[in-house]
Amino acid sequence: MSQTENLSLLGKKTTYKQDYAPEVLEAFENKHRSNDYWVTFDCPEFTSLCPITGQPDFATLRIDYIPDVKMVESKSLKIYLFSFRNHGAFHEDCVNIIMKDLIGLMDPKYIEVTGIFTPRGGISIYPYVNYGRPGTRFEKLAEERLFNHSFPINTPRI
Repeated sequence: MSQTENLSLLGKKTTYKQDYAPEVLEAFENKHRSNDYWVTFDCPEFTSLCPITGQPDFATLRIDYIPDVKMVESKSLKIYLFSFRNHGAFHEDCVNIIMKDLIGLMDPKYIEVTGIFTPRGGISIYPYVNYGRPGTRFEKLAEERLFNHSFPINTPRI
């Protein structure tokens, strides 16, 4: 089977969804399953809508994961993240939804999603969520990174 056989978006005109669309996410086989390694996506143009006011929220999202069998295809991830543009969700909801959708797609060993949202009303929100596969050393990694997680004041890490 070809590495791209199950990928339907590569090499085609991009069609953007107008609301939350987890069905666009696609995965491919990790060719280096015997190695533990990080994959990082920085997404500096993430946009969603406040579910109360309908005002746009802007963020840089950072997605870090340690793959197992499957990896997310980047074009499908871009289209998926764009699908939040007209979707009403709080900042904390966005990062949790994204993480859960990526776990459902890939079943990674470890994943974390951080949102660096621009200030609105004089306050910035930086939600962080992570997951380590239960019963493995990655579960311990998730616990350690969660309990030791913090951002320096006025210094986004991304």
